[in-house]
This record gives sequence, structure tokens and C-alpha cells, in this order.
Amino acid sequence: MNLNEIEQKIFTIYSENEFRDLAIEIFKYQYSHCLIYQKYCDLLNVIPNRVTSLEQIPFLPIQFFKSQSIKSSSFKPVKIFTSSGTSGQATSKHFIKNLKIYEKSFLKSFQSFYPHWENSTIIGLLPSYLERKGSSLIHMVDYFIEHTISNGSRFQLELTDEFLHFLLHDERPKILFGVTFALLELAKKNIQLKNTIIIETGGMKGRGKEITREQLHLILQDSLSPHAIHSEYGMTELLSQSYLQKEFFMTPKWLKPLVRETTDPLHVKTEGKGALNFIDLANLYSCSFIATDDLGTVKDGQFKVSGRLDHSALRGCNLLVL
Repeated sequence: MNLNEIEQKIFTIYSENEFRDLAIEIFKYQYSHCLIYQKYCDLLNVIPNRVTSLEQIPFLPIQFFKSQSIKSSSFKPVKIFTSSGTSGQATSKHFIKNLKIYEKSFLKSFQSFYPHWENSTIIGLLPSYLERKGSSLIHMVDYFIEHTISNGSRFQLELTDEFLHFLLHDERPKILFGVTFALLELAKKNIQLKNTIIIETGGMKGRGKEITREQLHLILQDSLSPHAIHSEYGMTELLSQSYLQKEFFMTPKWLKPLVRETTDPLHVKTEGKGALNFIDLANLYSCSFIATDDLGTVKDGQFKVSGRLDHSALRGCNLLVL
């Protein structure tokens, strides 16, 4: 199967066997074409031709995106997505070879959760993301804004009187993407949102004390009474998003969560509690096998996030130094 065929196959997966076979094929391709990933696999004594299951595939620690160029094959990126970070903190970089793959990934996923989104007014209340370059979230929301039929779709930096009046009185269906600290500022206004679904994207971005997702949703429900409160899970290092509408995040068919033991990061399972790993087949030209810093639970192909990994447990791990 050539690369063009793999690109097409990523978004037409219908079975677990298809996912496994394509994931193993992509693993072998990335082992051969991504030097950093190859070195990492070699340190673990993993021989690609002997890999027959998803659990046998090495998952690259997410920190490598902060210090290395994770590219499968040599190419000039058409775009570089970067993570947010506090002052002096290293940021992740995701080098994009084919932007259409990312756009196809987020569009097909969003359509599966919000099939009539084009008829909604899309609002991006994402000030911290708008203030910097290279946000994959901004690229996604901007695409949605540009492709709705509503002339009210927009990014919003400040909670102006005009904007609050719009939220309070406009009858049209609205989908509001919001970063945590901006949503909490909106909650202080105590207005009843009209026909609005909130999709919170997480993050206080140094603007205050972090709170749990459950606490945030309770505050928003009590203060704003939206039609629904959902959550989006995405990151610079992944090219696919998951959405929480009830208790667990649900993923598109080309994104699979797994879980690893916190005391033995090489022990990977398809279900249980621990640190979250992801196989993102849309990451064809970087690395599809990512070990994140998030703790959580995986059940029936869905996942829940419960916290962050304490990196003090990883000190002295020479696999992180290549």
C-alpha cells in the first residue's frame, strides 16, 4: 500500500481488524522514516517485523515534540502547529506536511458529533490562543467559522456589551468554543444563553487556579443555563479531536485511546486506569503513537481524563534522552 492509499484508508476504517492492520503498517513506515522514533524503538529492542498487536507498538513520550523534529520523511512543512506554554517553557512543535489531512480529520470528526453544525453560529471565545501563532485549535475553529451559513460566526476576544446582548437575545443555534478562564469570566455575567452549546477546550493558561472539568461544568450550568455543555480534547501533538457529551470522551474511528501503567510505561493495555496513550492514524507524517502526560480511564474505546502525570516518577529514565 502506497502513501496515497494509506491517506485514503485512514478515514474509511470500519473494523478493529482494519484499524490494527493499518496501524501496524503505519508503524513500520514511521519506524523507517522517522529517525527519532526509530532510535526510540531500537532502545526498546523492538523489531518491527515481529509486531503483531497494538500493545507491542512503542509509544513516543510526548516530550519529544518539545525538543526534536518529529517528522516521518524529509519535507518542508506547509504549517507548524505549536503548543501554548508559560514564559520560558519549551513548546511542542508539530510539522505538517499535508494540511488537508488535518482538515479532513477535524471536519469528519466534528460532523459525526454535530451533524448540522453548518447551520449554527460558530463562536471562538479563545483569547489566549488568538494572541499567539501556530494554534491548531484556532485553525480548526477558523475553518468552521468560514464554512457556516451564519454571518454572526466569529472569534471573540472580549466580553463586550454587544457580544453579551447577542448571546442573550439571538435565537439562532450557536456553538461556542471557549477556553476555561474566558468561560469563567462569561459565567460572572450571569446571563441566560439563548440556544447555545458550549464546547470547553480546557485550560486556565496561568490566569487562575485550575479547577476540575466537573466543577467548571457546574459553574457554567448554574450561571449561563446553556442548551448543553460539552468538552473537546485535542493537543498540538495530535491531529484528531475527541468530544465529551456525557461522561466519557468519544473518538473518531482513526483515533484510539490506550492506557499504560504509571510504574511501568512499557506495559500498555486496551482498557483500565493509568496514563493515556493514543494511536492517531492522521499523524501519518509525524508519529501516530503518542504517550501523553494525562491520567485517565479507558473503557469500550472511550476515555476519561482524571489528572496529570507527575514527572518526578520519570527522572533518570534514559529513554527520554536520545
